[in-house]
Amino acid sequence: MRSLKEQVSAMHRDTLVDRMGIEITEASPERVVGTMPVEGNIQPYGLLHGGASCVLAETLGSTGAAMHAGAGRIAVGVEISATHHRSATSGLVTGVATRVHGGRTLATYEIEIVDEQGRRVCSSRLTCMLRDT
Repeated sequence: MRSLKEQVSAMHRDTLVDRMGIEITEASPERVVGTMPVEGNIQPYGLLHGGASCVLAETLGSTGAAMHAGAGRIAVGVEISATHHRSATSGLVTGVATRVHGGRTLATYEIEIVDEQGRRVCSSRLTCMLRDT
């Protein structure tokens, strides 16, 4: 039987998540952790692209929401917000998504993204609708 990390990795193969180098390192319905390289995800000034931070945040929150939803159900992002606090120019950023609400039809996560020195790069909040497949 494949590990959770292998299952999540297989699910994201050949998707935007894969192309951006996002790796999920821990996953449960309550908390999802993942990393993303800055290199390859920058804007013209050499800084981590704000949209890349949003992709990392939505990936982590949606993964938690899908796990919360359970078998035979899917999670679809319906709202995301992000505040970009500081720039990152190299290395990896790490995101931690923490569930703040887990209902039958909606799940909401707060996502903190930090640089390798532990400095907050972005704060995000994601709400997903939970649906039957």
